[in-house]
Amino acid sequence: MQPSVDAIEAERFRQFIMGVTDYAIYMLSPQGVVITWNAGAQRFKGYHPDEIIGQHFSIFYTDEDRADGRPAKALAVARASGKFEDEGWRVRKDGSRFWANVVIDPIVNPEGELLGFAKVTRDITERRVAAEQLERAREQLFQSQQLEALGKLTGGIAHDFNNLLSVIMNGLELLRMARDPAIVSRSIDTMSRAAQRGAALTQQLLAFARQQPLLLAPHDAAQVIRSFETVLHRALPDAMRLHLRLDDGLPPALLDPTQFESALLNLVVNARDAMDGRGDVHLGLLAVTLADGEVARLPAGRYVRIDVCDGGMGMTPDTMARAIEPFFTTKEVGKGTGLGLSQVYGLMQQCDGALTLASRVGEGTTVSLYFPALAASLPPA
Repeated sequence: MQPSVDAIEAERFRQFIMGVTDYAIYMLSPQGVVITWNAGAQRFKGYHPDEIIGQHFSIFYTDEDRADGRPAKALAVARASGKFEDEGWRVRKDGSRFWANVVIDPIVNPEGELLGFAKVTRDITERRVAAEQLERAREQLFQSQQLEALGKLTGGIAHDFNNLLSVIMNGLELLRMARDPAIVSRSIDTMSRAAQRGAALTQQLLAFARQQPLLLAPHDAAQVIRSFETVLHRALPDAMRLHLRLDDGLPPALLDPTQFESALLNLVVNARDAMDGRGDVHLGLLAVTLADGEVARLPAGRYVRIDVCDGGMGMTPDTMARAIEPFFTTKEVGKGTGLGLSQVYGLMQQCDGALTLASRVGEGTTVSLYFPALAASLPPA
C-alpha cells in the first residue's frame, strides 16, 4: 500500500525539522517531558536523543530558575496566552551556560485539548556578549566625555577666579603702599567689583549645577515680566528695541521670580550681542499644551512658554549642540563667561521645565523656556 500524500509531506517536514542545526526544535508533553529531539538541540545542548528523550525539560534550566519555578511558569503562560517567549541562561550537558532565546507554543487538537508544546531555542550568547561589549564601550566613551567636560569646566573656573583674585591682590598691594585717599578709594571700588563678579560667578555655577535653592511658587509670568520690563529695556542700546507680546489670561507658572528675571536678562543680553547692538529683540509669552514627547524630557500637559527671538547671524548645528556647555562662548575674549545659557538651563532643570533652541544661520535664534502651568488661578493682585 502506497503512503498517502499527507503522510509523505509529514515525513518530509519531520526530516526538515530534525535536520535543522541552528535551532533546537523539539516537542514536549503536556507535563513538560521531551518527546522529540533535533540535530540543532543536540549540537549546542550536548545531549544525544537517547539521553534526553523522556527527561523533563527543566533539566536545561539553572538551579536558581528551577528553585523559582520558572519551567512550570513558562508552560502555564504558554497555555494561557498561546505563546511564551523569554531570554535567559540555560545549561548544557557539560554544565556550561549559554544565553538562550526561547519560544514555547501550545499544541491543541480541534476540540481544544492540549496535546503538548512545541519549543524552539536559539543560542544567542555571541549576540549578548557583543551587546555587552558595545555597552561597555559606550560607558567608557561617556566617562571620557564627562572627564573632558570636567576639565573644561575646571579650567574655565580657574581662569576666571585667577583674574578676579589678581585684581584683589593688586588692590591690596596698592592699599599697602598708597597714601593718596583717591587711590585708596579707587582700589577699594575695584576690589569690591571683583568680589561681586566672583559672587555672581559662584551663583551661575550653582545654578548650572542645580545646587542653588529656588523659591518655587505659582506666579503670573506676565506680571513678573512687566515689573522687570524697565531693566530689560536698559540692557539694550538706543539702537535696539525690545518688543513684548504677552498673552492675557495665562495660567500661573511654577517659578522663582528672582531667578526667572535673571534668566530673561541673560537671554536678552545674548540676543543683543548676537546682533551687535542693532535690531529688535522679541519676547513672547503664551500658554501651550504639549503632547507626550513633543519636547524632550517634558511629559504631556500645559505649560507657559517664553520665547526670546533675535535677528542675528544664527548658529550652526555644531554651535547649537554645544550652546549650553559651561564656558562655551562665541564671544570675544573678555566679553562673555560662557555661563549665561548654562545658568538658564540649570534653572529650567530645577523648575522641571525645559529649554529649547531653534536657530538657522543668517536667520537668527529663538530660545524657548517651558514652565509647568498650574490649574488653579491666582488671587487678584
